[in-house]
Order: sequence, then structure tokens, then C-alpha cells
Amino acid sequence: MTEGAGPRTGEPPDDLTAVEAGMWQAFRNGSVYDLSSGDGVVDDPHGGHPWGPERTVRARVVCWLLLDGPPPLAGRVSSLKLVGVRISGVLDLAGGTVAPYVEMRDCRFERDVLLPEARFTTMRLVDCSVPRLEAARLQTEGDLHLPRCRFPGGIRLTDAQIGTDLLLNQAIVHRDRSGRSIAADGMTVGQDLQAELLESHGELSLRTAQIGVSLSLRGALLDNPSARLALNAPQLTVERSLYLTPAGVGAQARSGMTPARGTRIQRFECRGGVRLDDGRFGDAVDFERARFTLTDDQELSLRRVQTPELRFLGERPARGRVTLSGARVVNLVDRADSWPGPGRLHMGGFAYETLVPRGPFSLAERLEWVAAASAEYTPEPYERLAAVLRAGGEDEDAREVLLAKQRRRRESLPVAAKLWGYAQDWTVAYGYRPGRAAVWMAVLWAGGSLAFAHAHHPPIKDGEHPTWNPALFALDLLLPVIDLGQVGFWQLRGGWQWLAAAFILLGWILATTVAAGATRTLRRL
Repeated sequence: MTEGAGPRTGEPPDDLTAVEAGMWQAFRNGSVYDLSSGDGVVDDPHGGHPWGPERTVRARVVCWLLLDGPPPLAGRVSSLKLVGVRISGVLDLAGGTVAPYVEMRDCRFERDVLLPEARFTTMRLVDCSVPRLEAARLQTEGDLHLPRCRFPGGIRLTDAQIGTDLLLNQAIVHRDRSGRSIAADGMTVGQDLQAELLESHGELSLRTAQIGVSLSLRGALLDNPSARLALNAPQLTVERSLYLTPAGVGAQARSGMTPARGTRIQRFECRGGVRLDDGRFGDAVDFERARFTLTDDQELSLRRVQTPELRFLGERPARGRVTLSGARVVNLVDRADSWPGPGRLHMGGFAYETLVPRGPFSLAERLEWVAAASAEYTPEPYERLAAVLRAGGEDEDAREVLLAKQRRRRESLPVAAKLWGYAQDWTVAYGYRPGRAAVWMAVLWAGGSLAFAHAHHPPIKDGEHPTWNPALFALDLLLPVIDLGQVGFWQLRGGWQWLAAAFILLGWILATTVAAGATRTLRRL
């Protein structure tokens, strides 16, 4: 730049082009510098129509204005507001402090935008074409807005600190050389991170990021099917809610709002794995109508996530796994048709306090849900479900769950123990249906009374026996330990002797299973 002109005098340097001189004056005036033609096709920054020198400024001139620009005109606030401008060269503001307000709309950047360790008040790039945004450790006092922008080479916001909001609504971001579309590990956002209707073609990485209010990926498309993860966000902290839900599309749709009736919607879709392990979410994690397209090696991982409410209301993944091991939620809001089948759901250590089903979710379906959680018998999912049902006053359902647990456990036992398990199941349903013992006892007693009424029963000792009573005799056989004064005085032979032995054996089985069931019941109290 020419010495003696510029920042101190307020006059534009001599070597500026006419277009750049116009930008200089607009900067001092704080006004919008609009070079658009009014033709939508020509003005499209993402289109193929060439933009010539008549709407081109050099990146180094833009940098000079922002870092060491001229003073504003009297009564004005200097700011850089560009519309329909082509910026040639690399816009390099690395390490700089930019005080003026920056807003660029419908602009086309020829080369990368470099903002590592730069400081801004507020910066807005709206519907711009940017080859790549490199902004590691960027700091802004206010917003960073990048809506509807396109980044063929990706975005890097590692360890960036955004004072208020980060907007990526309707942005289209492609992968860089490392396979990441947006690298924002360790980023801090003071308020909302809105990425509604975002198209991410690569890995969206938010490891250890912290969001001050909510993170919205409503209607977003995360496309990274050939790699392991499309969303990689372990140890993510969101003070309010994470939304992986539908978004309204069209002029009447409003950001962050539930789409109104009649509004065309676009659901959240993820083609690739999701990792939210060890995340902390202050209000909820919402998967309403989300669609996950996974390969057999990919998973939706929510290991050790903590949130007051998990809304698992998306489409059932056709392949891949859903992992909730160690997660802790208060309210589990779900649908029967949202969960994957056996072998593709893992819930070891998954703790929840309340079930809030959306739509019909029968106890049989809930038991299938628990059974699907592990290929081998594990008592914990059954006990957790039973405890939640009992806390909700559904004691009968809780008993059914615990009975299903015993039946699942029986499958893993050796043959002898398995036979004993069947005996307990048929008689008293492992103690969860003790009334069955009384029914069996009544049936055997009635049958024995009728049978022994026809038995030949000579006394063992003449004159030392009570009156023959077939009903008391059958009951004396069935009741172990208790002596009703019948069995020891009569002598049976042949088949009657075998029948009496069978009644004694059945009596002991009934007594033992009742005792086992009573012990199990007392243990639960």
C-alpha cells in the first residue's frame, strides 16, 4: 500500500482498484457494499457463472480494512458489509484482532479463509462459497454465522470459543484430506449451536465440545457411510437439549420451532456411525423420527450418556447396533418399533427410572426388548425393568418380568437344573404365582381321594389302626413332615404302593418349590 495514505488520513491508497475504493468508502460509512447484478443465476455464488474484475476485491485489502482500517466518518461506525463480491487470494487473518463488524452475503472466495487464533466481535458469512475455513482457536465475543455457505474443503473450528451463537443452518460441508467435514473438537459455544438442514459429507467431530444452551441438528444429513463415524462427539456437553429431529422446509418454516401443520419437513438422517459416549445433556436427547443407516460394523453409541430424558423415537435401524451400556436417564420415551432386534441392542448397566411409551408397547414387546439386549442371559435388564414397573404401581407386570428372567436363566443351566426349573415353573411359576400350588394340591388331593377309595388297604396291625379315610390318607401322603395319622397304619401292595410313593414325591416337590418361591418373594420385599 502507498505510504502516507490510508488509515491515518482516511483517504484510500492510490493502488486500490475502483471496486476496492468503493469498498473502502462503504467501510468508513458502515454501509452495505452491494455488487450483485440482480440476476439470480449470475449472482449465485455457488454457480458456474464467472465474476469478473467489476466485482472483485483483493483479500489483502479486506485484511487491511479489518486489521488496520481507516477511521469511520463522523457519526458512523465502521463495518465491512459485502454483498455479491468476489474475494481473490487467501483471506489470512491468523492471529489478528478484528474490531469492526463483519458480514458478507452471497460472496465468492477464491481461496481459503484463514482465521486461526483470530479475535472477532461478530462475524457473519451468509450464503457464501468458501473453499475451506481454517479457524482453530478462533475467538468471538458474539456470533459466528455461516448459514447456507458451502465449504468444499471442510471447516476447522478446533478449540474455538464462540461467545454466543454458532449458526450452520443449511450449510454444505465436504470432507477435508483427513476425512472430516467439520473438525470442532474442544469447541466452546456460549449459547446455541444451530446446524439445521446441514449437509455434512464426512465426519462431524465435536469431541469434548461444550454448548451453553442447545445443539440442533434438525433435518440435517450426516453422510459418511464408508467410514466408521458420521458424528463423533464423545464427552460432548450440552446444557439443554440435543435435537436430532425433523425440520420444516420452506418459507413458512421457522428455525428451532416445531414444524406447523402443512409444513413440508425433512427428518434428521445419518449415514454412518454415531458416537455420543460420556455425553452430558441437561434436558434431553431427542431422536424423534431420526433415520440411521448403518453397516454391520457401525453403531449408534450412547455409552455412559447422562440426561434427564432420552426420546428414542426414530426409525428402527435395519443394520448395525444400538449401545446404551452404562447410560443413565430419568425418563425413557420410546416406541416399540424404534428398537433394533436381538443381537443388535446392548444395554448392560443402562439405568432409567420411568418408562413413557409413545403408542402401544405391550408387556410382551417390552420383554422382547429386554431379551434383545443380550445374546446370553443377563439378569440386570430384567431386574431394572421390574423395578421401574413396580415403582409405577404395576406389580403384576413386574412379576411377569421376573418370571421371564427365571425362564431365560433356565436356558443357560445344565440338564438336571433345567428339569428342576421346569418343575418350579409348572407348579408355582418360580414363586411368582403361588396360587398354582394350592390348585395342584387340590387336584392331587381330589384325584388321590377317589383313587384310594378303591384301594385294598389291610392294616399293618389288627386293632391298632384308625378308621380308613381315603381323603385323609391322600392328604397325609401329600403333606411332608405333617403327620395326619393315616399313612403308618395301612399296608398297600402293587400299583397302589407305587401310587402312594408318587404322591409323597409330588408332595415334596410342591413343598420345596413353594418354599423356594416364598424365599424369593421375601428377598424382594
